[in-house]
Amino acid sequence: MRIGVTGHPGVGKTTLVLKVIEKVPFKCGGMITKEIRKIGRRVGFSVHDILTGREGVLAHIHLERGPKLGRYRINLKDLDEVGAAAIERALEECDLVVVDEVGPMELRSERFIRAVERALESKKHLLVTVHRASNHHLAYRIRHEVDHFFRLTTTKRDRITAEVIELLTRAART
Repeated sequence: MRIGVTGHPGVGKTTLVLKVIEKVPFKCGGMITKEIRKIGRRVGFSVHDILTGREGVLAHIHLERGPKLGRYRINLKDLDEVGAAAIERALEECDLVVVDEVGPMELRSERFIRAVERALESKKHLLVTVHRASNHHLAYRIRHEVDHFFRLTTTKRDRITAEVIELLTRAART
C-alpha cells in the first residue's frame, strides 16, 4: 500500500503521519520533519529518524553554509546522514516507510531523491507527504504512482487520518 498526502503548510500533514505511526500494526521507519521555533517564531526545520530517534537540522536561518531557500539555508549533511539514511534504513528493516516530506528543501539532496525513488519502487508499504506546489519529477511521480493520494484540509483532517490508518491496517492483514 502506497499512500501520498499533500496540503497547505500547517494543515496537519506531520500530525497525520505521527498518528498513523502510533496506530498501525507495522514496524515503522523513515523520516519526519518538524519546525524549529524560538520565541514563537519559526527559525528552521529539524529532521528525525523515526526508527533510531536520531535528529538533525534540515534548514535554519542562522546556518552560514548550504543552499539558500527563502530565508533558510539547507543543511545537506544532516538531510543526507539523518533523513535519507533513515529512509534507506527503513527500506531494509521496516514494514512501513515514512517520508515527511518531499518538498523544496529535501529535493536539494540527490541522496534523498534516490532514497524516495527506491521507496516508491519497492514492495514496502509507503506513507509520503508531498509539498502541495512542487513540480519536481519526484513529486509528480508520487502524485501519480501511489495507490491513494489525499489532499488534506482542516475540515477533512480527522476523516483522512482515520482513512489512512484503516487502509494501512487492512493492508497489514493481507
